[in-house]
Amino acid sequence: MPRFALALDRPRILFRHRTRRTLRTAMVVGAAVTAGVVAVVFAKLCDAAMTAHTALIGHSVWIGPVLLLVGFPLVVWLTGLLAPASAGSGIPQVIAASEGRGDRRAADTRISLKTAAWKIVLACLFLVFGASIGREGPTVQVAAAVIAFMTMRLRGGPGRHTLLIAGGAAGVAAAFNAPIAGIVFAVDELAKGFDKRTNTVVILTVLAAGVAAFALAGNYAYFGEMSGQASWSSWFSAPLIGIAAGLAGGVFSRLMIAILAGRNPVNRFKSARPVTFAGLCGAVAALTALLSGGVAYGAGYEEAKSLLLGHFASGWRLALGKWMATLAAAVSGAPGGIFAPSLATGAGLGALFAHLAPWAVGRDAVTLGMAAYLAGVVQAPLTSAVILMEMTRDPGLVGPLLLATLIARRCAEVIAPEPIYHALARGWAASATA
Repeated sequence: MPRFALALDRPRILFRHRTRRTLRTAMVVGAAVTAGVVAVVFAKLCDAAMTAHTALIGHSVWIGPVLLLVGFPLVVWLTGLLAPASAGSGIPQVIAASEGRGDRRAADTRISLKTAAWKIVLACLFLVFGASIGREGPTVQVAAAVIAFMTMRLRGGPGRHTLLIAGGAAGVAAAFNAPIAGIVFAVDELAKGFDKRTNTVVILTVLAAGVAAFALAGNYAYFGEMSGQASWSSWFSAPLIGIAAGLAGGVFSRLMIAILAGRNPVNRFKSARPVTFAGLCGAVAALTALLSGGVAYGAGYEEAKSLLLGHFASGWRLALGKWMATLAAAVSGAPGGIFAPSLATGAGLGALFAHLAPWAVGRDAVTLGMAAYLAGVVQAPLTSAVILMEMTRDPGLVGPLLLATLIARRCAEVIAPEPIYHALARGWAASATA
């Protein structure tokens, strides 16, 4: 083709290229909006499920344990029958799918709409029975499935890996109403954007500079004080809470990995008799519910919120009860996340610390406990700190939160060297596409 013809045709080529790019962007944005809407609907359904459970157990203290004894094996049986890939949190499935090879148009049961739909139904049913689970991890899988489905015919543009990471980030952002936490989670956990050494160096550097500035200039605000501030008691409490919460989270993570992905008699028994094993987990959850006075039921939103609002108690019933009940639900094989119950467990640990330490500020200790325990379980300190900052809308605790979560992650690593989601993702990586 002559040069003058190419020159005449260039504007039309550029127009087509820009039009295709705009359409691709619009398709991705539309998929993200749809995922956000589905996440909100899922949240409403979970709230309704927990309300239904509260109504069911209102007549007798024994109804709750009976529901757990029946619900655990029933939900696990339904999961195996209807959607095996919906089991557990959902985050390991998204990690495994994003790291897998193959055409994004292939039907992957780990991130299919069928799996997502049953994830919602079965998780809500599990909450009706009173299981100690959250919706945040499942929302990550659901959002990733929605975005994968709506973009599977996309030509050019972002690849499967990028879209699944974006879907997971959208799930966290929508579940917690915390957009920055969604971005940090994508980099910190899904994309492996920072290795552990880089992550640690960044946080330590920020903390050292921040403490020096605090010591020399006080807790000044660049444009003036607009909210609360962190006192020396919070800085002193942060490492102690980080150690305790990190060790507790590390033990939880180690046990969960051993049961779900280890080579041991417990894992073999679970694989051979999943419904029977779920029944045993239900018995543990039922006993825990009785001994804890009922605080171990459900996601733990109300209990954590009550502590944050200043209705302080010793916290030991909530901490120990949620720890046991969440472990039982997490290893049972039923759909359900660990984020919200972990926050409730951490709130109990923080309240217990405030009860024992005379210098501790109650609300600050609860916030630090929530972030530190979550960091100990999932070993994602940046995500944990940012989630609590966005949830509480209290930027004054930025430094203590980062310190507590970093120490918690370090303590948890001693017990569980590999992060829980990546350890569990190895098992899902072997799942064949349907």
